[in-house]
Amino acid sequence: MKFENEKNIVKTPWEPFMGDVPMHLDYFEGSMFEAVERMAEKYPNHVAFTFMGRHTTYKHMVAQIEKCARSLKTIGIRQGDKVTIAMPNCPQAIFMFYAVNLVGGIANMIHPLSAEKEIEFYLNESKSVTAVTLDQFYHKFEHIRQNTGLVNIVIASIRDELSRPILAGYMLTEGRKVAKIPADAPVIRWNQFIGLGRFCFYNYKVKTGYHDPAVILYSGGTTGKTKGIVLSNGNFNAMAQQIVATNPMFRPGDRMLSAMPLFHGFGLGVCIHSMLANGGHCILVPRFTAKSYAKLITKYKCNFIAGVPTLYEALLRLPSMGKANLSSLKGVFSGGDSLSVELKKKFDTFLYDHNASIQVREGYGATETVTACCLTPITMAKEGSIGIPFPDTYIKIVKPNTDEELPYGEEGEILLAGPTVMQEYAGQPEETANTLRKHADGLTWVYTGDLGVMDNQGFVYFKGRAKRMIISSGYNIYPAQLENILDAHEDVQMSCIIGVPDTYKMHKVKAFVMLKQGVPANDETKEKLLAYCKKNIAKYAMPYDIEFRAELPKTLVGKVAYRQLEEEEAAREKAAKEAMLV
Repeated sequence: MKFENEKNIVKTPWEPFMGDVPMHLDYFEGSMFEAVERMAEKYPNHVAFTFMGRHTTYKHMVAQIEKCARSLKTIGIRQGDKVTIAMPNCPQAIFMFYAVNLVGGIANMIHPLSAEKEIEFYLNESKSVTAVTLDQFYHKFEHIRQNTGLVNIVIASIRDELSRPILAGYMLTEGRKVAKIPADAPVIRWNQFIGLGRFCFYNYKVKTGYHDPAVILYSGGTTGKTKGIVLSNGNFNAMAQQIVATNPMFRPGDRMLSAMPLFHGFGLGVCIHSMLANGGHCILVPRFTAKSYAKLITKYKCNFIAGVPTLYEALLRLPSMGKANLSSLKGVFSGGDSLSVELKKKFDTFLYDHNASIQVREGYGATETVTACCLTPITMAKEGSIGIPFPDTYIKIVKPNTDEELPYGEEGEILLAGPTVMQEYAGQPEETANTLRKHADGLTWVYTGDLGVMDNQGFVYFKGRAKRMIISSGYNIYPAQLENILDAHEDVQMSCIIGVPDTYKMHKVKAFVMLKQGVPANDETKEKLLAYCKKNIAKYAMPYDIEFRAELPKTLVGKVAYRQLEEEEAAREKAAKEAMLV
């Protein structure tokens, strides 16, 4: 274990807890595609991923990526061009993600369920020239296309990747819900797109390496305003090596249930790239419920699963899990939100009762570091801890917004440094400078805005978020962003967004609104505002309720006292529960 200044900065303290984890890793210098290509050369006939029962080998996957890359070159994608991928976890998303990397482009990953205005923002913020999405989301893109710099829209369909038996059932159920796209729509259909590759007569492979930008993911930054996080090949490849180094039980061919979405660092970094860059087998889940997730764990005898606490809470309540045999599990990881001590105890007992020989291992990270950079060791867990830093990763606790290190056991802001730290916030130099700061130790630190404590063995304890943020079902929701949207409505004078505790989602979103003078505070106005929200806010961030207030409470400095509203709501919820018990 290495400590500096005998304070609370720890570098790779895995050795005392897991002797075969190296203190330092030699990181691959190539691109993300090259990392995956190496696995295809080593294990050509291993299954890279399974989608709806259909298997794709590494050899076939790389062949499809190269076809896709040729087509991207044909439609004019050049090194540094941004390509927006708005897809669930499906084969075309995998092919496109690595193909963009192969031609030297930058993959701009966004949630396909984003509202139209959000999609427009993401396209313009990234300066994307091409977008790839599913047929069911075409109309949202078409509505805002004229407000962006898009040159091409490529439309894929889930049905194109289904086996015949599954296809028939899909077309009778989900397929019937997809609105038809006009025959003359100015788009390129997926099969047509792949066919364009035959017109690529020159070298489509662009050599990129460790430090070249490769991916843009989105987060709220330090202010709550959405920022594009620019991550490099090296960031993702380092993450892939760290994941395997801290899980030495992993073997090529091991199966990861890849249900976490690939537009999120957790899904893309841990569940997809870390597996494909190490010869793993991804079980792609485009859309899941707790019931389908449970079924897939047992059907494919998954070795690794990763999820948010709400998912594990839901699994505990499923009758179908009663006789499940989970002996195949080698690793169960929780991230995206705090795992309560009680939920961990319950799920650990559940695992034991279902023949698993392991326990839940909680981790921590930020999108600014791809995702996880801290994990509970296999051989030692401490109640309430989120673990210790990955190899070559530093964590220290400082007095918030300073570089003043605090003693062990004292609460402060969590800072991160290491090979997965982002390059910048796209086009936001001030925000970048506020979040990435170089200290006297020569390291560049990410100021997370999260509060935590470190003990004298290097274990970190998450204590809360210094920046205002709501986490619902693992999604980061920034109240300031939603308030800006509501405040822009002609009937709204001021708004305040809070998170209300929820047994399933952890938190759900509620809006408090002060209407402009003369606007009636009635059901008709509420429905009008909810309809407006549906058009401008992603489904996962939608307020479940809007409460009208003649005045919003204020702090002494005149800011809206959102904590007071949270306390009022908590008291109301408590009174309602007590009334039910009477």
